Amino acid sequence: MHQLDGRVVYLSQEEVGLGKRELVSDVARVLSRYVDCIAARTFSHETLEVLARYSSVPVINALSNLEHPCQALSDLLTIYEKKGKLAGLTLAFVGDGNNVANSLLLAASLTGTNFSFASPSGYGISEEISHQAREFARLSGSKIRLINDPFEAVKEADVVYTDVWTSMGQEAEAEKRRLAFCGYQVDDSLLSSAKEDALFMHPLPAHHGEEIAAGVLESGRSVVFDQAENRLHLQKALLAKLLLPTD
Repeated sequence: MHQLDGRVVYLSQEEVGLGKRELVSDVARVLSRYVDCIAARTFSHETLEVLARYSSVPVINALSNLEHPCQALSDLLTIYEKKGKLAGLTLAFVGDGNNVANSLLLAASLTGTNFSFASPSGYGISEEISHQAREFARLSGSKIRLINDPFEAVKEADVVYTDVWTSMGQEAEAEKRRLAFCGYQVDDSLLSSAKEDALFMHPLPAHHGEEIAAGVLESGRSVVFDQAENRLHLQKALLAKLLLPTD
């Protein structure tokens, strides 16, 4: 927002107490009178939906437990920069069916990008998200595979993507998840199943030695830091789209 020559008011959870100190609907209506846009990064997706319902200004999902659309849009921008297209490519995601995976699946199915997802049983994409993605895929022509075998998911993929095994709010499950995801680490052996020019992506922060092997982030396949930079550019574009005159 600063780079667009605007101003920012930062409100932490301790200051606002969304849903605890003050009703989310009340916060939405008050902030709408102060600002031109709200970017909300919160655990509960329901909180975002209430903010959007009661706000009279645009509300951006900067992250929730269900979706992470700004990350997915930045990822598609990075893939397009590197590959020159989206439709017909295959994006393989290995790991947890978390908010990043949900948004990537939805974004891929909207753009005609094939999505191949591998996770242990019990850690996959929710039925609600997968159903919505398949509806999008019928229109775009993308193909969706939700399986358990990471090598099968990555086979001939154009992009290999992973994320942390334990997301916010799941800290108590960390050890259980490390055991469940044994065999789902992205390493040279797994990457060798993808296309020779396949990209490697990760939304960061990364846990080296868990979801990725040491050295993968620095490999020639990795576009992780271009991907991180594109979060800045994509989010500026999103703000410009929402706030600047269209004529």
